[in-house]
Amino acid sequence: EKDEPGEQVQVTYRELLELTCRLGNTLKRQGVKQGDRVTIYMPPCPLAVASMLACARIGAVHAVVFAGFSAESLADRIRD
Repeated sequence: EKDEPGEQVQVTYRELLELTCRLGNTLKRQGVKQGDRVTIYMPPCPLAVASMLACARIGAVHAVVFAGFSAESLADRIRD
C-alpha cells in the first residue's frame, strides 16, 4: 500500500521475479558484484523490494535508507 489511503499496487510473484532479474542484470552491468556494498535510497514501493532482492540475488550486501535524512546524515549512513 502507498502512503495515501486507498492507493495500492499489486504485483504478482512472476512480475516481482522479472523485475528483480532485470535490476540484478542492471547492477551487474554497472559493475556490482558479489560482496560489494549497495545503499538503496528510495521510498517503500515494489521497486525498492525488487532492488533489495536483486542485491541479494547477486550476492551484494545492501542497506536501505528511506527519505527524511539530511544530506550529511545520509552520507554518514552510506559510509557506515
